[in-house]
Amino acid sequence: MGLLRPAVEDVKARHPEPVMVDAGSGNAYLGFVLYELYLKDAAGGSLVSVEGRPELTERAKGRAERLGFSRMRFQTAHIDQAEYPERIHLLMALHACDTATDDALIAAVRHGADHVAVVPCCQAEVAAQLKEQRKAVHGSMGLLYAHPWHRREFGSHLTNVIRALTLESFGYQVTVTELTGWEHSLKNELILGRRVHRDNRRARLQLERLLAETGVNPKLTRELGVKPSASVGELPPVEAEEAVASADVTPSVES
Repeated sequence: MGLLRPAVEDVKARHPEPVMVDAGSGNAYLGFVLYELYLKDAAGGSLVSVEGRPELTERAKGRAERLGFSRMRFQTAHIDQAEYPERIHLLMALHACDTATDDALIAAVRHGADHVAVVPCCQAEVAAQLKEQRKAVHGSMGLLYAHPWHRREFGSHLTNVIRALTLESFGYQVTVTELTGWEHSLKNELILGRRVHRDNRRARLQLERLLAETGVNPKLTRELGVKPSASVGELPPVEAEEAVASADVTPSVES
């Protein structure tokens, strides 16, 4: 909650009816705590929990009724098949496995989320792609993931680098940090994003180049239409890119 507080306070300050989404909510404990701390006594705002297992949805519904949390809504659906509000102000996904975290990020980008907070879990898709194309890699790069253990670890790290860079390319200012101490969870990487402009051309070119050089193309980039670079050109200067970023602040962030 401490890590989410800046995002929650920001959307509450700028939107009279902030919409928050907990994607892959499980028992919805995260949503209940957030509602108790930030929405229960607020004049407006709602929290939508999306969970694919109906028994968990029904249990959470009953708990919300007993607590009188009337602005909590529950939907039984997988993250990639849910019906999201047209506008999302904050989207969270705690330990959504493998490509489910990608599905949450896709929903955030497509629905213009002001803030994103995800803790990925069990990344497998990119590791499988690395295995398929490892013999085509020239030089020593393939040695980083020649062994299955290294491939799994390298694939997880590469997956999250791609996720952070994808958010940046779609206009988010990204921070990657630790959720909690490693003694509590090995799935501990927290990716925070705050939308500050329409897009970031430099980050997009870096992402396209990374996909080309590693030979992977995960669900997140496929669904959002990002393709590996066909050629390696010069990246725009950082100063020029920062000027473009400041000029491209999206008015809809305030809407």
